[in-house]
Amino acid sequence: MGVILNQSFKNLVTTYLGFGIGALNTLFLFTYFLEQEYYGLVSFLLSAANLIWPFMAFGVHSTLVKFFSFYRSRQEKDRLLNLVLFLPLVVSAFFGLLGVLSYNVLLDYFSNGNGLVQPYIWLIFLIAVATAYFEVFFAWSKVHFRSVFGNIMKEVFHRICISLLLFVVFLEILSVHWFIYGIALVFVIRSLAMAVYAFRLYTPRFSLELPDNLPSVLKYTSLILIAASVAMVLLDLDKVMIEHYLPIENVAIYGIMVYIATVISVPQKAMHQITHPMTAEMLNLKDKTGLEKLYKKSSLNLLIVSGLIFILIISNVQQLYELIPEEYELSILVVVLISLVKLYDNFLGNNNSILFNSDYYRLVLGVGVFLAVLAFVLNIIFIPLYGIQGAALASFLAFGIYNTSKIYLVYTKFRLLPFLPKTWLVLFFTLAFSLGFYFWEFPFHPIINIALKSLLISSLYLFSAYRLNFSPETRGLIEKYFGIKGS
Repeated sequence: MGVILNQSFKNLVTTYLGFGIGALNTLFLFTYFLEQEYYGLVSFLLSAANLIWPFMAFGVHSTLVKFFSFYRSRQEKDRLLNLVLFLPLVVSAFFGLLGVLSYNVLLDYFSNGNGLVQPYIWLIFLIAVATAYFEVFFAWSKVHFRSVFGNIMKEVFHRICISLLLFVVFLEILSVHWFIYGIALVFVIRSLAMAVYAFRLYTPRFSLELPDNLPSVLKYTSLILIAASVAMVLLDLDKVMIEHYLPIENVAIYGIMVYIATVISVPQKAMHQITHPMTAEMLNLKDKTGLEKLYKKSSLNLLIVSGLIFILIISNVQQLYELIPEEYELSILVVVLISLVKLYDNFLGNNNSILFNSDYYRLVLGVGVFLAVLAFVLNIIFIPLYGIQGAALASFLAFGIYNTSKIYLVYTKFRLLPFLPKTWLVLFFTLAFSLGFYFWEFPFHPIINIALKSLLISSLYLFSAYRLNFSPETRGLIEKYFGIKGS
């Protein structure tokens, strides 16, 4: 876990830096510098792009991680890399042609209600292609255990660029129209920068030769494509469906609440960059002992960190709402439901990596497709009834079933569970701190309240984690970064 924690900590820092900048954008710059309907438009375009980029990537970013360590010779590795460069290009060209042929149909779809989307439909395709290739080159760097630069580009770069663009709009140097085009350009530049970095790490010899085990590679790629697409559907389907049933301003309102809760997922994203290729290698080497240790420890350590973030969000959400313009009518229930989803995601540890890099990914695929359909149906039922709270409820139910099924699959196929004795202690402290501090406030300005409560909660939580030894890894980090001599 030493290597994992080292790179994960670096990724954690850069990811939280990105989320901090993103929070500034989401909660303040977008809400004060941009009209609500245009904020909703940007949220919709990015969510729609997130729904289709996995199809354009065709799952090759996951395929690269699974098979790269399987090959031993440079020639075999080069063939795989050539394949992962070529497939997304072909698939994207197909989707581009399909989009051109059906462009009038898309225009008609957005002609009623939210016609603001019409001029920018093609940007969804551009952002999706750029994101697909970014993920390919990011996976390229991860298989060489170099994830920090890619994580900076993934979490920090585009958010800084959007901040600058928002300030330029505020100063009336740039119109909102060109601002939206500027966002798309940022994603293209990010993809190109990641490509340069990946090729500097390893430059394959280009040829038309394909991997010897091409049928196995393509079979995995096609199936993991659907599995990855299911994951993205579960993440962004609610925003896209809100645009269909409600005025587009609601996409912005819902997006703010989801972003607040998504901060909980940062530890998982940071650790995933390094545990994913390590899990693939352990499965290829059939190292079940190492896999079990990684599964349990990744689950516990992610739960410890994400538990603290969950407490901070739940305890401070009311004060945070006071800082946002009044026209954004936000719901605490939405934040709680989505936060519970993200906390459960962290509790899974490297569960996704185990399933998607094993021979049982087909089972996850079947479950995922079913739950994507279920999420779609739940959104159809709940959004007209309860608005954006209905979308949150649909996501909560769909993800709850999905995550539980993945724990069950790993147990039945590998006889592995993520639970450790300290798991229940961490969950108890998370619940107790959340209930204890939610109703307790300082009589000061919201910013001062948030700062004081966060400092108090963090101090008490870290003290408890250290004294009760939630895990050796977190205890070691506390000793290291607070200058405590180990006992």
